[in-house]
Amino acid sequence: MNIKHPSDSEVIMTHLVLPNDTNQLGNLLGGKLMHWIDIAAALTAMRHSGRVCVTASVDEIEFSEPIKLGHVVVIRSVITRAFRTSMEIFVETWREDPLNNVRAKASSAYLTFVGIDQYGKPLQAPPVDPVSEEEQHRFEEAAIRREARLKYRETIRARRG
Repeated sequence: MNIKHPSDSEVIMTHLVLPNDTNQLGNLLGGKLMHWIDIAAALTAMRHSGRVCVTASVDEIEFSEPIKLGHVVVIRSVITRAFRTSMEIFVETWREDPLNNVRAKASSAYLTFVGIDQYGKPLQAPPVDPVSEEEQHRFEEAAIRREARLKYRETIRARRG
């Protein structure tokens, strides 16, 4: 199985926020942004694995800045690490106000995807070879996040009996 660099599967998507994308305050709907984030992350996972991929989990989505009607949304998605069958994807979102030439980070998220075969069975994911210092940090931190995910699931299952 070929080792791949995070940049090999990076996805950058751009959207213009239109009236149908906003709430009563003129802000981008959180659900719409989550939808775009999920698509970008799925494309990254598919590029990395060469397989159809499904969302296994969303760890966290942090909304740090509102995105207004007329803003441009730039979504960058990159793989942080692959485990046996799962792949952790980091997605960051930027909002750009094209009329005032202002850009700000609007959100970040970690999602987990699994490549599947035609029967829906998980397939082994190619390993990730981080190159930059930032990629190496995310690679190492991915193991910590994975351990926390697994421990959380185990705790919930134990409580349910």
